[in-house]
Amino acid sequence: MRPIQLVILLAAGAAAAGAGLIATRIGTRDPAAPQEVAAQPAVPAIDLEDVLVAAKDIGIGKGVDADSLVWKPWPKDGLSDGYIQRSGEPDAVTDLKGMLARSPILAGEPIRKAKLVRSDRGFLSAVLPEGMRAVAVRVNAASTAGGFILPEDRVDILLVRQKDANEAVAETILADIRVLAIDQSVQQTGDDKQPSIVAQNTATLELTPDQTELVTQAQQIGSISLALRPLVDADQPAARQRKPTGIAVVKFGVVSRVTAQQAP
Repeated sequence: MRPIQLVILLAAGAAAAGAGLIATRIGTRDPAAPQEVAAQPAVPAIDLEDVLVAAKDIGIGKGVDADSLVWKPWPKDGLSDGYIQRSGEPDAVTDLKGMLARSPILAGEPIRKAKLVRSDRGFLSAVLPEGMRAVAVRVNAASTAGGFILPEDRVDILLVRQKDANEAVAETILADIRVLAIDQSVQQTGDDKQPSIVAQNTATLELTPDQTELVTQAQQIGSISLALRPLVDADQPAARQRKPTGIAVVKFGVVSRVTAQQAP
């Protein structure tokens, strides 16, 4: 064997021996100690109770049925007085069938009996606040902002009357009045006692007793028009404090002005 071949052979053997030694040391090295992981606190279980909620929007005066009510899990810590719970009233869906909504109920909102009224009772008398009156006035599309006034809107009441043979005048007699119904009435018809809408040429307004007398007088003097108020006026106390002019009554040649106290 030539000397050069011998040198190459010895070098290759030394390299192989060195690689084996390194691999042996790596394989026998102590494994890294496992790192401790901080234990996460357990999430406490939430106590739930089935609560009756609206499955869809329920408008004022609309009847409720099995399709408009649904049970929904609700945190017990978030329960409020008046919520209907399955544990206490398991047959509530059946018991409430046919009742009418006294005010709008949004989808997902818990049902409260205070917002419902039996269909065999007068609907308007149920939604009227204490001390108020529901008064119907003659209207048409032209006198109701083109027919765009809807229930729950607030309006000013204008009296249009003939001043003389050639001149008519209009004056605001009441301001910021709540509309209960417009061009329709809610009636119970049929054996199922479900409410139906019957068209009328009237608007039903929420008035105090004094305002009722004023509007009744105004209808005898001239025609009534309703002016729709913007929603933002409800957040502006100054707008609600505007004083109406009332109506001028001429009796035996003496002119007197009749006004009514605004509702609070």
